[in-house]
Amino acid sequence: MAKIRRSKQYRRSFEKLPQKIKVKAKQRVALFLRDRNDPLLADHPLTGRMQGLRSFSVTGDYRIVYRIEENDEIVFLFLDIGTHAQVYR
Repeated sequence: MAKIRRSKQYRRSFEKLPQKIKVKAKQRVALFLRDRNDPLLADHPLTGRMQGLRSFSVTGDYRIVYRIEENDEIVFLFLDIGTHAQVYR
């Protein structure tokens, strides 16, 4: 089973979120672990200066940016969470 690690930036950003978004984010992370291809997530690779990273949707405007690390097992490193404007700055 894949594991999730959370960066310091992700943890800081998560703590600043409204409670309603925190709840939604936890639900979407659970869905992400069950099925990364679920259309609700709109998971996609990023381009430009963020090439090599991926993103999925928490709500219409909130996103989680992450990177896939593969060694002996697959690890999803969550790098940031926030609005579209915050995470793609």
